[in-house]
Amino acid sequence: MVAAAVGAYLLLAVGLWVHVWTGNPAATASCGCGDSALTMWFLEWPAHALAHGLNPLYSDALFHPVGVNLLSNTGVLAIGVSLAPVTWLAGPVATLAVASTVVPAASATAAYFLVARWTRWAPAAFVAGLLYGFSPFVVDNVAGGHLNVASLFVLPLIAGRLDQLLVRQSGRPVRTGLALGLLVVVQFFLSTEILLIAAVGAGLAVAVLAAVGVAGDPADVVRRVRWALPGLAVAAAVAVGVLAYPTWYGLAGPAHLSGQVWPSIATFDHYGPGDLLVPHPGTWWQNTLSLWGYFGPAPPAEVYLGAGAVAVAVAGLVAFRRDGRLWLFGAVGLGTAALSLGTAGRPWAPWRLFQSLPLLDDVIQGRFVVVTLLCVAVMVGITVDRAWAATHRGAAGGRRRPGRAVAAAVVPVGLVAVALVPSAVAMAPAVPLTTQAVQAPRWLAQADRYTSPDDVLLVYPPPFSGVQSAMAWQATAGLPYLQAGGGGPQGLPSRAGAARAGMEVLDALSSGFSPSEPTGTAAELRSVRAALRTWGVGTVVVPRQVGPPLIGQGRDAAYAAGFFTAVLGRTPRIQADAWVWTDVARSPPPLAVGPTTLLRCWGAGRRAPVPSPVVPACVAAAGR
Repeated sequence: MVAAAVGAYLLLAVGLWVHVWTGNPAATASCGCGDSALTMWFLEWPAHALAHGLNPLYSDALFHPVGVNLLSNTGVLAIGVSLAPVTWLAGPVATLAVASTVVPAASATAAYFLVARWTRWAPAAFVAGLLYGFSPFVVDNVAGGHLNVASLFVLPLIAGRLDQLLVRQSGRPVRTGLALGLLVVVQFFLSTEILLIAAVGAGLAVAVLAAVGVAGDPADVVRRVRWALPGLAVAAAVAVGVLAYPTWYGLAGPAHLSGQVWPSIATFDHYGPGDLLVPHPGTWWQNTLSLWGYFGPAPPAEVYLGAGAVAVAVAGLVAFRRDGRLWLFGAVGLGTAALSLGTAGRPWAPWRLFQSLPLLDDVIQGRFVVVTLLCVAVMVGITVDRAWAATHRGAAGGRRRPGRAVAAAVVPVGLVAVALVPSAVAMAPAVPLTTQAVQAPRWLAQADRYTSPDDVLLVYPPPFSGVQSAMAWQATAGLPYLQAGGGGPQGLPSRAGAARAGMEVLDALSSGFSPSEPTGTAAELRSVRAALRTWGVGTVVVPRQVGPPLIGQGRDAAYAAGFFTAVLGRTPRIQADAWVWTDVARSPPPLAVGPTTLLRCWGAGRRAPVPSPVVPACVAAAGR
């Protein structure tokens, strides 16, 4: 049954990404933009570093010259390093395809093994794995390229080791502790945020166990603690010994992020109690997915637990109320569900007690639902198994009661249907996930012909504008140049130092979300020139736009070509479908253009073939 379950999970995962696997997996993804582009870069760097003897934890190929600390960002090093052979053979887009397919199947399989510890009927464990591994949280986040938080396969394994140490107390505690410590290490290199959430969930579980134990048999609690201590000590020693340096590196190493990772984290505070049971809380969820870089029909919101699954879990708690496992997971699930609720307008929200604590202040509270999901999945699995056992036991002992046989067949299957159907119906319009070709502009795809590995490029639209495609272009080309700026939290203007003013101008130039675009005032041109000097930019490239509208392209490239003509005081070369300025440091002073020059020149040249010298030439003539 194990092989059948794993095979079924893999088939479902392939079906989720069928458009990738029936096309070209090395050049197809949900998008080559948004957060998927960021993840492609983070998958490419470890493979590149291992192949060239470089540090996989740090790179100056992005955010040059400061560089990027992968442990301060969503570096997913556990995936990037383990799948490096795929990246060497087929590139980071193929690696993203493999990881995005394996993650749901692996998460489901891990939940299957956890629930199988407490069940005898294999379909019960299978259903639990399905609810967990293919939950809206996992599907939404793999669609948006968030491999760091979508990779939930470690949490059930940690729960299983804790069960072995604290409850079952069989086998060798030291061996169990060693496994637990190694699992913590793996989760650290997947996502420290999910590790913190898992620690809070484990703390809640231990508190419940301790309270029940002390109330019932304090002497038994003491015996259990003594038995578990060697294993817990080994787990702590392994985790601390292995992670001491990486933890320091992420918090204080080169290019680490200071303060809150996302100072605007309060803007993620969306969810209320109803969102846990309502698949689509509003059009803002579709907009959120678009910002992540997913343009297909929206799956249910990531915090959706499945109304049917919650109903089965509650029914099981009522029907089998003597089962301590259901009470334990029910209490932890309810506690983490409460922590997942937003605090805006809710003075009673439990997260207010934790939101200012160090490290926890970087957690997006809605993500506590990952523990809730696991608890609901376990409760559904146990409930279905208990119902199957009860009805089959009655059928075996009651030959003269044909109703027992009917119940034995109907009740467990009915519970499975109730648990799965609402989620399946909500998910169906979005499956299979929408994909598109990952395209790089011709100049950047052939960048090794035009640049040297130590040349610093500012590529339009720059990735710090929220239009993060430039990172995918650099990654798929094999990192043949250094890049000014980057995406993610490090790309906020507040972290740009002396280049902040210029970055803000380039943000407004690039992003289609800005209400106005720069007009080329003297202050704007000076601030951009200063930013280019700070970053050590040698080449500016404005390629012909490719990819989806708005988030993949930014504002019109011809307008940007005119703007950079004014910034650099000279017209560009037209090369491989791109406007290109080289030897930027030796550029003449910016041109003095009027407040309407860029718009007038862009209007006059917007019908010209792209790229065309018309707009830059017009701006240069006006400036002279």
